[in-house]
Amino acid sequence: MIKFNKKIVLGAFFFSLCLSSCNEILDEQPRSNYTVDYFNTPDGVTAGVTSLYRSLRLLYGNGYFMSNCQNGTDESTFAQSADGNFKELDFSGNGNVTPASFPPSMIWGSVFPSINTANGIVERGPQFGVAESLISEARFFRAFDYFMLVQTYGGVPLDLGAGELALNTNAITTSKRNTVPEVYTRGIFPDLRKAIDNLPASPRVTGGVTKNVARLFLAKAYLTYGWWLQNPNSIPTYPDAPRTDPDGHNAQWYFQQAYDTAMQGITTPGPYALQPTFYDVNVGSNDRNNECMLYADHTQASAFYNESDPVGFGSGWAPDNFAAWMQTWNYTNLKSSSSATTFTAVSSVQRAATQSLGRPWVRMAPPIGVIQNTFADKTTDSRYDGTFVTTYRGNWDKAGVTNAVLYNANNLPVQPGGAILSFLNDDSQTPTYPSGAGQNGVGAGTLPGRADWVVAPNGISRIVYPGLWKIGTYRTDDPNGLGYPNAGLTRPFNVAKFSEFYFIAAEAAVKGASGSMTARDLINVIRARAGKWKFNNAQNTTYIADNSAAMTAATPSVITIDYILAERSREYYGEFYRWYDLVRTQKWGEYAASYKIGGTAYGNHTPQTVTRNIQPFHYLRPIPQGQIDAMSGATAEEKAKYQNPGY
Repeated sequence: MIKFNKKIVLGAFFFSLCLSSCNEILDEQPRSNYTVDYFNTPDGVTAGVTSLYRSLRLLYGNGYFMSNCQNGTDESTFAQSADGNFKELDFSGNGNVTPASFPPSMIWGSVFPSINTANGIVERGPQFGVAESLISEARFFRAFDYFMLVQTYGGVPLDLGAGELALNTNAITTSKRNTVPEVYTRGIFPDLRKAIDNLPASPRVTGGVTKNVARLFLAKAYLTYGWWLQNPNSIPTYPDAPRTDPDGHNAQWYFQQAYDTAMQGITTPGPYALQPTFYDVNVGSNDRNNECMLYADHTQASAFYNESDPVGFGSGWAPDNFAAWMQTWNYTNLKSSSSATTFTAVSSVQRAATQSLGRPWVRMAPPIGVIQNTFADKTTDSRYDGTFVTTYRGNWDKAGVTNAVLYNANNLPVQPGGAILSFLNDDSQTPTYPSGAGQNGVGAGTLPGRADWVVAPNGISRIVYPGLWKIGTYRTDDPNGLGYPNAGLTRPFNVAKFSEFYFIAAEAAVKGASGSMTARDLINVIRARAGKWKFNNAQNTTYIADNSAAMTAATPSVITIDYILAERSREYYGEFYRWYDLVRTQKWGEYAASYKIGGTAYGNHTPQTVTRNIQPFHYLRPIPQGQIDAMSGATAEEKAKYQNPGY
């Protein structure tokens, strides 16, 4: 049973103007109730399209969805304040993922109403003369949602109660899952192909879907399905289905299709392009740039259109954007001294609505290997500096503390804007750490001659670690104060980036596809850009450097899947990609088998090796228990067979 109320809620939402080629925004007519009967009008159909854009907010920017997509991989583990939602997904003996677990259930619960809305648009739009270009926006979202579902759960229902891909208007108490090949070949691929044929090259509305947005996801779906057909590590699927394609193609055919489709996206970019530097892609002042093709949007200008109070306390719940909080530690416990002779504690780094700070929730943390290995190059490659917060700077003046100078490590003076705590780039120096929290309040260490407290990579713990800069808070409405750090983020959360075309084509090339650019050629486009610096976040200063020649020269002559996965982590760390990347390539069990990190108490800098128990059946998330319970028309045996094995 996929339950639908006759009332489909459409929250208010906002798409701000950003692309110079697009001079319209979504025509909003927010309604508290959007009924199935409204599909009997042309206005209802077009309003349904608008609602599909809003649906992105239910997942993208949601911190629990972030946990589902990143926690338990090589990119993140649970942090000191984590609850079971994060510990279960770590697979390290602190709970088990079950059908009742919340984060894995989010996709199932969020996207089926959107799929049904898309079904209604596709089915009834032609009756009212709605242009196929607009209907194809719904086709895109239906395919987008099904692609997310099939990657997460395996086969899922194409029939929601009224026939395959048909609008369902009545609650039913039974459900049947289609197989993975059926979902791809009868749902995802046809919708995306037709969308490419009929969508415009430039967006109808700011941030709207286009031919190239659909191409990106078609290329990725081809790539993912090719891996599924090949199944190199014998990962089980469900419902049981032979690893054969109903259309008669083999894995190699799909890898070539992925390559060709991605290359078409690169060679016919439309309004999209790579930004000149990695910093430009992610700095808040450049949000909605033309590398960001699709995003879940927000605004600081209006609580109504933001769907949450942009100046109060964020709810920590969708449709808020609050993912950045999850991997933000409690830097506000940092202390300096107001006196040069007697340590008199002052909170020198206040909570503030700036991209490097924001609201700390301490739910997730990067394992030490992320800092030491994934981002080993921190000087040539700009992506470490453009991903993490590695220097926490004093802002006590903005909180009304009048001291012009405070005294920090080694009793040395610091001024507002000065470094209070720094995470070192490597372990070549060994800080002297205090016992416990120490004077600085967080157990950070000292190095001779330095005024900043320091933590080395091998001293990172579940309570003190680099924060996430790239998706952090950005506001413009209180430039001289601390702003509104407790509100949900008012930045867009990026869903699709033009840069991924290069990664998809490169991965397909490694899997045997051929064409005008090799895997090394494609990866080097990204690496060359990564070598270009515009600003140094750690030093908080303009820094112009072009290390692209060194970056491309260091690229191996033969690119492997492992190399691509490392590059993908450097490019997209913290953006909800990692679990899907590792599941697609069947590398999750290998990459995330163990990790190192310090403990949960301040001053605990001794790395602990943690082993995870990731089994093959874990490559599919469980069907939510709520779905099973709602199937009152199914027998106990049918309910048992509906659930993925192992759960």
